[in-house]
This record gives sequence, structure tokens and C-alpha cells, in this order.
Amino acid sequence: MIALLKRDLALAIRAGGGFGLGLAFFLIVVTLVPFGVGPQSELLARIAPGILWLGALLACLLSLDRILALDWEDGSLDLLATAPLPMEGIVSIKALAHWLTTGLPLVLAAPVFGVLLNLAGPGFFWLTLSLAIGTPALSVIGTFGAALTVGLKRGGLLMSLLVLPLYVPTLIFGAEVARRGAEGMAVETPLMMLAGITLAVIALLPFASAAVLRVNLR
Repeated sequence: MIALLKRDLALAIRAGGGFGLGLAFFLIVVTLVPFGVGPQSELLARIAPGILWLGALLACLLSLDRILALDWEDGSLDLLATAPLPMEGIVSIKALAHWLTTGLPLVLAAPVFGVLLNLAGPGFFWLTLSLAIGTPALSVIGTFGAALTVGLKRGGLLMSLLVLPLYVPTLIFGAEVARRGAEGMAVETPLMMLAGITLAVIALLPFASAAVLRVNLR
């Protein structure tokens, strides 16, 4: 499993789907928002949690088609399917590799980008915490979408249409945690909902992804 994780990390970085692309897109979104809504500091501070969460979500979406596409193209996915490691473990490792190369850098960079949007001081901690809890769900859901569309022509567009509705609950509760934290309000309820979504996704979707891959590989 460790060898597979190291291989996927190396492939993600070499194929252009690593942290650099996601961070660049995240920075572009954060930089363009003040041009679109105006430079008013109060307005930027009010919408900062939602904009930062939306930027992180879209940055994660950029590299989803690379999770399984490279293995499909070179035939290694067929070899992995016959390996002693269960298919559920394989898709879990691939989701973890995607989070390490995309989600984790976004979590670490979000407080820095929050300065550009005049995020309130208390919001930095809650923004980072909500992203740390929520972005693993984005990677696991994205792996499920990649499994559904693997091998399809222009599957990236179809995958985006399939995955985005599944991302909505995570976006809602993640942004709500950051917003309430920035305003000094209670965050327990949305934080628990966000954690519950992530745990449920991690527990259930690897089995669904493995089942879909078995069907596609027949």
C-alpha cells in the first residue's frame, strides 16, 4: 500500500495534477474576486469564507480526471485489479494521494489567501479546520466520480457534472463553519455535520468506487 501511495504521489506531480496547479487556480480565484465585487474591505470580509471554500472546491475539481485516467491509459489499472490488495484499498490509496497533492496544500495555503480577502482574525483557524475536515470528502467523492467515468471520451466534463452536486453539502457546511467562526458565532452544529459527511463518505464511497471499477474493467 505504501509503494502504491508513493507511485501515485509521483505520478500526480509529474503529470501536472499536483499541488502547483491547484494552488495557482486557488490564487487566481482569490485575486480576481476583489476586481469583480469591488475593493470594499467589509464586503470582502463578509464573503471571504464562502469564496475561499468555493475556490478550494474548484481547485480540487481540476485534477480529479487524473486520479484513474493515467492507470487506465497505460493498462496498470488492470494489473492493480488482479493484485492481492482489495480494490477498495486501491481506490482509498488513490483518494489519499489526491488529497495529499491537492487538498492538503490548499488547506495550508488558505489562511495566506484569506489575508487577500480581509478575512476576520478569528476566521483563520475555523477556515483551516473546516478545510482540513472537509477536503478529504472532496477527494473521496472525486475518486468515485473518476471511477464512474474512467475510460470515457471527454469523461472529465461528465465527471464534473456528476461530482459537483455531491460536493454541495460539504461546501455548505464547510463555508458555514468558516463564516460562523469569523463572526464569533457557535460552530458546533455545522462542524459536526461537516465531520459526519466526511466520515460517511470515507466509510461508504470506497466500496461504491470499487464496485464501479469492477464493472468498467469487465
